[in-house]
Amino acid sequence: MSYLILGFITGLSLILAIGAQNIFVIEQGLKKQHVFLVCLICSISDLLLIFVGIFLFEYFKFFFDDLVELIFNILLLIFLVYFIFSKLKIKYDEVQIDFDKNKISLKNIIFKTLGFTYLNPHVYSDTVFFLGNFSKNFLTVQKYYFGFGAAIASFLFFFTLGYLSKLLSKYLQNTAIWKIINFFIIIFMSILVFYVLMDIYYF
Repeated sequence: MSYLILGFITGLSLILAIGAQNIFVIEQGLKKQHVFLVCLICSISDLLLIFVGIFLFEYFKFFFDDLVELIFNILLLIFLVYFIFSKLKIKYDEVQIDFDKNKISLKNIIFKTLGFTYLNPHVYSDTVFFLGNFSKNFLTVQKYYFGFGAAIASFLFFFTLGYLSKLLSKYLQNTAIWKIINFFIIIFMSILVFYVLMDIYYF
């Protein structure tokens, strides 16, 4: 159960950020256009990519020697430091939401949602690389708990964002709120940095 919670918190920390995909979900919520479908595509995509990442590393661990594992731990550490640094550099005043309520077709909304999801390089670094790399030494059952925890965070986040967008949109453009959210994300990711450092130290 602890790995389910760890996966949930880690997944939420990665996804809870100002980004094109999240703003797109909010825009569709405001327009009340295909909200369920948009949230469902984003959530299922995250679930698939999370488990691809986790079991990609599960497969490749059979080819790991000590040096390769050390290199992956160092890359994970670099990713975490970069993630924290990027959070510190966010320009909150650049967030813009499109309130244009022109109707968009079902076909276009599907392609647009898939584009915001799969053409976003961060989705691969966050789900495939980070979650897969971070959980590479977990037992198989622990990987499942961790993956489902992260997936639950995605479903909860996207559907909350989509259906509460009228309420959340004004907070999205509130600099103080995002600073508070990012502060807690930075704290949690800094704890993970310490965890990875200890793993490298005792390697």
